[in-house]
Amino acid sequence: MKSILIATGAVAAMLSAAPAFAQGPIFNDVSYYGTLGYSNLGGDGNAGPDIGEITGRLGARYGKYLGIEGEVSTGLNNDKDVHVQNQYAGYVVGYLPLTPKADLFARAGGGATVFSSATPAAAYHGQDNSWNYGGGAQYFLTNKDGVRVDYTRSNYAQGPDANTWGVSYVRRF
Repeated sequence: MKSILIATGAVAAMLSAAPAFAQGPIFNDVSYYGTLGYSNLGGDGNAGPDIGEITGRLGARYGKYLGIEGEVSTGLNNDKDVHVQNQYAGYVVGYLPLTPKADLFARAGGGATVFSSATPAAAYHGQDNSWNYGGGAQYFLTNKDGVRVDYTRSNYAQGPDANTWGVSYVRRF
């Protein structure tokens, strides 16, 4: 629980500091966005869970190439052994603009996931912290509305590592 509060506080501090960054010469063009979508968290090979999640993000983009984002997910379906109750993460994001409407991006950060057992017999409930990295692409259909596909690799401190694939709706504010 402590690391969840720390991660949430860090993301809130990063997002609240955005107006201060915007006053510097490098960060004159700050934009904000949110995403909402579906993610699938799966383990390596046959190890680990196969869990669907609803994922939401809030982010700030500083100019063309740099941004930060916070992410929250909740599990939709149980694996045979594991259920994700919630997941929090914060990232630094690097962008490569391809066109005015399309970007590639890479991101790295850390997070925490709260797991529980899917069966009453196992009676497990706990949290595992992770270092996360990955990338993806986004395309804007209008100036404000777009779609995003992404991949994230999570290296957990205690459990098996996981791969997460996602697709999301993106909205610029």
